[in-house]
Amino acid sequence: MILDKVIRNSGATPTYGNTRVEIDSICSDSRKVAAGALFVAVKGFASDGHDYISLAISKGARAIIYEDQEALDRQNIHLDEMDGVVLLKTDSSRHSLAIAAANFYGNPSESLTLVGITGTNGKTTTVTLLHRMFTALGYRCGLLSTIANYVGDKGTEAINTTSDPITINSLLHEMVVAGCEYCFMEVSSIGVEQERIAGLKFKAALFSNLTHDHLDYHKTFAEYLRCKKLFFDNLDKDAVAIVNTDDRNGLVMTQNTAARVVTYSCRGMADHTCRVMEQSFEGMMLKMDGTETWSCLIGQHNAYNLLALYSTAVELGANPMEVLVAMSTLKPAPGRLENMRGPKDISVIIDYAHTPDALENVLKTLREIAPDRELICLFGCGGDRDKTKRPEMGLIAQKMADRIIVTSDNSRTEKTGDIMADIKSGMDISGRAKSLFIEDRQEAIRTALMLAGPGATVLLAGKGHEKYQIIGTQKTHFDEKEIVTEIFNTL
Repeated sequence: MILDKVIRNSGATPTYGNTRVEIDSICSDSRKVAAGALFVAVKGFASDGHDYISLAISKGARAIIYEDQEALDRQNIHLDEMDGVVLLKTDSSRHSLAIAAANFYGNPSESLTLVGITGTNGKTTTVTLLHRMFTALGYRCGLLSTIANYVGDKGTEAINTTSDPITINSLLHEMVVAGCEYCFMEVSSIGVEQERIAGLKFKAALFSNLTHDHLDYHKTFAEYLRCKKLFFDNLDKDAVAIVNTDDRNGLVMTQNTAARVVTYSCRGMADHTCRVMEQSFEGMMLKMDGTETWSCLIGQHNAYNLLALYSTAVELGANPMEVLVAMSTLKPAPGRLENMRGPKDISVIIDYAHTPDALENVLKTLREIAPDRELICLFGCGGDRDKTKRPEMGLIAQKMADRIIVTSDNSRTEKTGDIMADIKSGMDISGRAKSLFIEDRQEAIRTALMLAGPGATVLLAGKGHEKYQIIGTQKTHFDEKEIVTEIFNTL
């Protein structure tokens, strides 16, 4: 594509060279630069792309977008020696990268019904179920989620909740070529703040809830909220914003949006409503907009997820009864309240809950379904992440579980013992008395199952769908379903 077209509306202004040159690829990673590439120098947390401009030029980059003029001077880049390389100055490399990536791939989001879901909890479950349901309704769909990215029925493992703009637009382009009509996408607050979704045209935006998370990055809850709200502030007037009004920040999200606003609630009046009529470990009976339907998902938080799913589908034009029928066939997303039954009628629940709100919701659900069963809660907290939620999660486990086992999650470069001490600091003497602290997560799981009495419920929280564990800088295979199965076979 001609560079002029790639940089259209990107905010990048030529400072040297002819923008009528052909661009063969676009990248922000100097290791991926090939001849004919447009290299966008982005200031990151671990490194600054500006430090690699001269390397990109030496590898054949045809054009460079940059913010920092001094970086060019530091690298002794001489214009008369650049042999046709084009330089473009911008105030925001992140913004320019996102717009240029969308342009390079033909603005694929405009050819899809792109649906974005944001919120602290429920994003992965909702987008996964939307993808499955619309596929069941006969549509070809794409999915961009924490767990996996799908183009139709072809899936690849995902790395981030919201990928970089080049990956996003490349995948959206693949979806268009493959004949997809819909794409369902998780939108993280960090992805919004870093402008990874700039240039995308969303037809619908969904807000689930806002609770304590990512304060290691955003520093304050107000900043976390602001970044979520930006997603809605930037919607077009022909989009629809679908928000949970049972969350106190639901309508805050739509205060400055141009989109049409639709509300949903499990507690009060709204455009779409849901009530849980009954539930067990096998599923729950719901009343959705006055009509009863069965789901094999469990928990009040899943009632919200299903209502969000239903509201989105109906607002996108799907037939309500067809949606309810399709919903009744849906299975849980991987690692979301997955139930494994073992000897002595033990139920092991594997769930991704890794925030205070998510942990509380899961424990509350398990208490409601089996109030007379012993409830054992095993969990840890990720290292190099928000430390303030650790004592809060310790207190929640103390209040709601009969027995607690604190262990490792992805400790990364922090000491697991220090993380466990942070969790322990939220407990009083009664919480600590019913807790065990075991650093090795596999050994902790074995201990939990050995201690579980007949009919007990054991929650393994935090890992969910993940099939790995990161200790230090080492990423090793760690599949809790495999581990539980192996232990069950020895009981």
